[in-house]
Amino acid sequence: MIAGWPPVELICLCLGAMGIGVSKSGFPGISMLHVVLYAFVFGAMDSTGVLLPMLVVGDVCAIGFFGRSADWKHVRRLLPPTVVGILIGWLMMDRLDADQFKWIVGGIILALTIVQMVRTYRPNAFDSVPHQAWFAIVLGLLAGVTTMLANAAGPVVALYLLAVALPKWELIGTSAWLFLVLNVFKLPLSFNLGLIDGSTLLIGACFAPLIPIGMLGGRWLVQRVSQKWFNLILLGFTAIAAVRLMGLF
Repeated sequence: MIAGWPPVELICLCLGAMGIGVSKSGFPGISMLHVVLYAFVFGAMDSTGVLLPMLVVGDVCAIGFFGRSADWKHVRRLLPPTVVGILIGWLMMDRLDADQFKWIVGGIILALTIVQMVRTYRPNAFDSVPHQAWFAIVLGLLAGVTTMLANAAGPVVALYLLAVALPKWELIGTSAWLFLVLNVFKLPLSFNLGLIDGSTLLIGACFAPLIPIGMLGGRWLVQRVSQKWFNLILLGFTAIAAVRLMGLF
């Protein structure tokens, strides 16, 4: 099956698998790379079924690398609204205008990125907002809907964790545990929608060994950048992901 694919598609799938590893190592904005590349090969909807089991593999690897640094307070805070968001996204799968969704979510992510960029240079701006209950609820719901519809909630969760000022290693470990729970929760929902079957699992198994390679590369980079530059790089990738989600390039 795979042997008959054009070289361009195989390259896309390999790059996308390594991109999963890089995104799980602390650069979730890069998650748009594997979303776009796998959508190019399989189509937007069908690609989610191929990617989801691979993302679970990436989450397990990320926990092995970074899981000991998780801040469980923020996992518990985000988990309930995100699960609700996943269920909302599941119900919306057959009813949603995908283009409208992309513009709405992309616009919200971009606006939040700009706000967080302002806070980077003016730490007292909006200082109380990230610690209010509604902030976690809104971003959790948005992350849940986004992860169900497009496997692209990494930038949303990263924005929340940056806003509450988690250090980089705690941010990565917290994201790893949160997404493992969420992606495992999504598996039966995607199976119910017919997006996961034997063929998608086989494809994922073929490319999953490239995920830890990307993760090693991402960890190498994280170890060599300061907290300030880590935050700025993360915000930059998140802004690019938001603009790409809106279909502007």
